[in-house]
Amino acid sequence: MPFPELQPSLLQALTARGYTEPTPVQEAVLQPEAAERDLLVSAQTGSGKTVAYGLAMSETLLAGASRLERAKKPLALIVSPTRELALQVQTELTWLFASAGARVICCVGGMDARREQRALETGAHIVVGTPGRLADHLNRGYLKLDDIRVVVLDEADEMLDFGFREELELLLNATPPERRTLMFSATLPKAILGLARQYQRDALRLALSAENAPHADIEYRAFLTGPREMEHAVVNTLRFFDAQGAIVFCSTREAVRRLHASLQERGFSAVALSGELSQFERTTALQALRDGRARVCVATDVAARGLDMPDLGLVIHADLPQNKQMLLHRSGRTGRAGHKGLSVMIVPVQHRGTAERLLGAGKITAVWSPAPSADSIHSRDEENLVREIIAMTDSPAEEDLAAGRTLLEQANAEQIAAVLVRIRRERLPAPEVLEDPSTYKRPSKAAKSPWPGKKPFGAKKSFGAKPSFGAKKPFGAKPSFGAKKSFGAEKSFGAESTYEAKKSFGAKKSFGAKKPFGAKKPYEAGASFGSQNTFGVQDASVSKESFGVKALFTGKKSYGAKKNFGPKETFGAKKTFGAKKTYGKKKIF
Repeated sequence: MPFPELQPSLLQALTARGYTEPTPVQEAVLQPEAAERDLLVSAQTGSGKTVAYGLAMSETLLAGASRLERAKKPLALIVSPTRELALQVQTELTWLFASAGARVICCVGGMDARREQRALETGAHIVVGTPGRLADHLNRGYLKLDDIRVVVLDEADEMLDFGFREELELLLNATPPERRTLMFSATLPKAILGLARQYQRDALRLALSAENAPHADIEYRAFLTGPREMEHAVVNTLRFFDAQGAIVFCSTREAVRRLHASLQERGFSAVALSGELSQFERTTALQALRDGRARVCVATDVAARGLDMPDLGLVIHADLPQNKQMLLHRSGRTGRAGHKGLSVMIVPVQHRGTAERLLGAGKITAVWSPAPSADSIHSRDEENLVREIIAMTDSPAEEDLAAGRTLLEQANAEQIAAVLVRIRRERLPAPEVLEDPSTYKRPSKAAKSPWPGKKPFGAKKSFGAKPSFGAKKPFGAKPSFGAKKSFGAEKSFGAESTYEAKKSFGAKKSFGAKKPFGAKKPYEAGASFGSQNTFGVQDASVSKESFGVKALFTGKKSYGAKKNFGPKETFGAKKTFGAKKTYGKKKIF
């Protein structure tokens, strides 16, 4: 059916873009019951949602006029989760409202913030941006939301997944309460429904497809590969289908860098998209895809939102998605605007169970098979080369015919055709030889264990317990060794001479009372040494003053003159010294 009655300027723009009839989501938002109401719309990706909410808010913005007045403060605010999607929304709304005189600006991270501030100060009818950058302009006072009539949350579920709830609430609270709020999303989880209840008034819910249902225009396939042949399987998949545009999803930036470098080395015209790139690099990569200079895009899941290329016919999941929503969002990059698409999952044999659970959760029926082999690719190449070369023979130029006649004079037609085929084939990346995934055998649990000999290793409890070694109680207790009382009481040893008085020396209790020892007149070789009576008294009186007499003792001049003492005849004959019977009486101490 054709578009219902619209403003002439909008209808003219749609006709110029080749729109002859609305898509289901566009038709739904143009129904009379949806006019001037808040809308909560769930629709599949690639269903024309951008044009749908552009048409839905046109009545509110134009208010029956054919053109908009000069821009002052923004009248409409569109919030998108990613820079790519915001830039594409700006492009779509620019051509849709061009005849109505609307000025559309975009505010996203990675771009010149000062230029955006100048654009906001100049005035705009529609502002498109990402939540973080819009909130920053709002806080700095450059974004004025007093006159906002319509707020659109595009891919609202994804913005909540990215953690932008605080920024969304800040923006919504800064707008007039009488505004229209349009929420468009592929899925409607509880968080979205809660946001809708908080910020929408009597919203009309439009479900254009079953929630989390697979896209009817997308064919799903699952290619089984060997445990470490993901990269080779991606190469053969790209070669086999030879799509005009393809996107390969990886789970990490490092995986994107590695796969992108590998594809370029093999001769594929590929670009990379990941969060670490600058906005200029991302825009350049997307433009290369749009104008045909690149046919393959290797991207992280961030790029799953915002890529809108009608010629994108193939999606490859090099790394399995984390959940069913991610699987549907990734696959939704193809099969857009009525075109057919193909979504291929590269599944290592050890992860087949995970892939089957993902497909089951998404209610997707996939065709399982091994990844394309080198032989099947060569057969497909022959068919494609013949078709391409035959197509090139249509209406050749005269100079080309003249060159062909010259060639036929010097070689036969079969040789010339073979050379032409070889030249065309040399431009194609070589396919990879893959292992047969059916030959893969899952390792047994015993082989999987990092400790194959777990039982004997675990049985080292007998060694660890060391009962015999630990039971060294007789050695540890050392009753015989500790009982060196017999050794300490060196009665027999001391009895070898008059030095046997070690009985009392062993019993050191009697060692303190050195008074009788100090009274050794025969031993008084010098006054200073003899003054050790006071030194001896020190132990009994604990008087440090008498202990200070040690200075006389350390002044070893008289003691050093012990040459007579040196012969040790009298000292060696320690009979008198050994007869310390009285010395042993130190029990007084």
